[in-house]
Amino acid sequence: MNWADLVNGLFELLAGVFVLMHCRQLYKDKMVRGASVVATIFFTTWGFWNLYYYPSLEQWFSFVGGLGIVAANALWVGMMLYYIRKEKMNASHN
Repeated sequence: MNWADLVNGLFELLAGVFVLMHCRQLYKDKMVRGASVVATIFFTTWGFWNLYYYPSLEQWFSFVGGLGIVAANALWVGMMLYYIRKEKMNASHN
C-alpha cells in the first residue's frame, strides 16, 4: 500500500465534502457572492487533469478521492452559472 497515495486520496475526498458545503450554502443563498466562477472552473479543470494523471502513477486512492472533488466542483460551477444567469435575468426584468 502506498501511504502517500492513501493520505492524498483522503485529502481529495475531504476537499470534495468541503466543496459540497459551498454548494449547500449557494443553494440556500440563491446568489453568488464572494466566490469566483473563473477560479472554480480552473480548479475543476485541474481536477479533471488529475483523473488522468493519478492512474498514470497508479495512485488509485488519489483517483477515487479526485472523483469526489471533481464531481463537487463541477456541481458548484453549474450552480454558480445558474444563479449568476438567474440573477442577471431577474435584474433585466426589473
